[in-house]
Amino acid sequence: MSRRKKALLLAAFDAVLVNMAFICGLLIRFEGIVPKEFFAAYSKLAFPFTAVWLLTFYVFRLYHRLWKYASIGELTAIIGAVSVGTLANIALTYFITVGTDVVVPRSVFVLLWILNTVFIGGSRLGWRIFRDSFIVKRRINGGLPVLIVGAGDAGAMVAREIRNHYAPQFNPVGFIDDAPEKQGLKLLDIPVLGTRKDIPHIVEEYAVQQIIIAIPSAPRKEIKKIVEICQETKAKVKILPGVYDLIDGKVSLKQIRDVEVEDLLGRDPVSVNLEEIAGYLKGRVVAVTGAGGSIGSELCRQIARFEPRELILLDIYENSLYDVQLELEYKYKNLKLQVNVADIKDKPAVEKIFKNSRPDVVFHAAAHKHVPLMENNPAEAVKNNIIGTKVLAELAGSLGIKIFVFISTDKAVNPTSVMGASKRVAEMVVQHYNTLSSTKFAVVRFGNVLASKGSVIPIFKQQIARGGPVTVTHPEMTRYFMTISEAVQLVIQAGAMAKGGEIFVLDMGEPVKIVDLARTLIKLSGFEPEKDIEIIYTGIRPGEKLYEEILTKQEGIAATRHERIFVSKLEGYDAGLLETYLVRLAKKGSMIDDEEAVMMLEVLVPGYRKFSYSNQYGYLNMGKF
Repeated sequence: MSRRKKALLLAAFDAVLVNMAFICGLLIRFEGIVPKEFFAAYSKLAFPFTAVWLLTFYVFRLYHRLWKYASIGELTAIIGAVSVGTLANIALTYFITVGTDVVVPRSVFVLLWILNTVFIGGSRLGWRIFRDSFIVKRRINGGLPVLIVGAGDAGAMVAREIRNHYAPQFNPVGFIDDAPEKQGLKLLDIPVLGTRKDIPHIVEEYAVQQIIIAIPSAPRKEIKKIVEICQETKAKVKILPGVYDLIDGKVSLKQIRDVEVEDLLGRDPVSVNLEEIAGYLKGRVVAVTGAGGSIGSELCRQIARFEPRELILLDIYENSLYDVQLELEYKYKNLKLQVNVADIKDKPAVEKIFKNSRPDVVFHAAAHKHVPLMENNPAEAVKNNIIGTKVLAELAGSLGIKIFVFISTDKAVNPTSVMGASKRVAEMVVQHYNTLSSTKFAVVRFGNVLASKGSVIPIFKQQIARGGPVTVTHPEMTRYFMTISEAVQLVIQAGAMAKGGEIFVLDMGEPVKIVDLARTLIKLSGFEPEKDIEIIYTGIRPGEKLYEEILTKQEGIAATRHERIFVSKLEGYDAGLLETYLVRLAKKGSMIDDEEAVMMLEVLVPGYRKFSYSNQYGYLNMGKF
């Protein structure tokens, strides 16, 4: 039946109800024996009264609502419509009966207001009760048993959504809530079965196959604890989006997603000062190097939100760069983009781009980051990570770029790898050029980002999809983790705080054991670690540490105005020695070989030794370079 026909049918039903209310009001007023003159008054007023009621109901949009979802909001609308209709009919009675002997007792209008509220509201609520009690209940029998964690507003929305749209497939058997006052009660006729500690035996008793965590405002630490309890069962665990995703008060099962690793970091999401960020990005020309990479592409996405005058994308890999270009063009129709395939080591090419566009802010994310690969290719690490950074920093200073933010890594702290050592020297380069120009140079140092290219998460997922085994280098291997989105937000925030020469350090939370991460991913995929998916240890690879550090003992940190960003108390470096080697690098350029690259890193980074080359050629053999 069409919506128009349904509205007309409901209006006809309401016409009957308001007339019933009028007659019942008279019967109540006169205790069942209504004098003839008052029935005559009813006959004269019935049609105009009915027209006024129906018009009022239409104005209050009672015929534009889905009454199978009737709730407090609908009841409020009914009371408002009945109240206005009653007042309108009181006025209408005065004009129609003036000068006549037609009389309607004032108490009848009070009864009319009460009866119409009961009849109109009861008809809607009655349909809701009938539907929930008979139609929906009949449909949910045999559905997949679902347990909802959280007997609050979000949990109620989930249960209502299941019943209204997914009743044949799912059957909510109960709620879990830690509030003592909710125990033993019912919400939407669904019982609260216990607290979080009762989840395992409730899952077994009710044969629950799916658990939905519906506490969008809960801290991540609490979510992590609940998920860990749920993972003791064989039920599939899903989670409702955060509270800001539900701001309109609506929820769909399409929004309910699988629990992801980032939900289990035990750390609340990052918040940034949007006004401060917008202040230095809006209306400015912003350049991002490594724009096709995990960090670079997310930088582009988030910068685009702040309406820069122009966004310059620079990367040597055209395929990933093209993907980012298409995404930004689709999402931000008015964004002016300049997309450049260029090598950051190619100074003339980069200089041409920067001179033509004159960027105000540069985010330098381009780098070789893969530890084992760079162990085997140290010359490439030096050329890309050091020479490339030098080219960009030199141009930023000479062209008067206002802010230059370099993306570094925790592996630059007490480095044991070529990659880490090359990034530490790149940090020195950035700090050095901060002393040579008015450009504000800053370094942002953080650990691993989840789901980035080359991180363990995609590798683990591929291994699990193949049925295992999942490979971990060492049972005690630990790393700091952060989501790509929150890392980039903090990078942009750090850029807003830069005064020049800082090494900003991001709060990465607590370090995570890689083997625990592997077990969590296996469980989230619906398998049992060691039973369904084997975990094997392959040994620490060249250049890797058992654990990472954010700072050296000498550096220390100081707080900033952002609770998640700290600034390093700068560790000194030999500026003269650095300049000497930068000059030598400029002369060597692409001709530098692996041996020379390692020797340079060993000279410039105190404590760093790559034994495979050092043992063969001798430490600090500066003559070779």
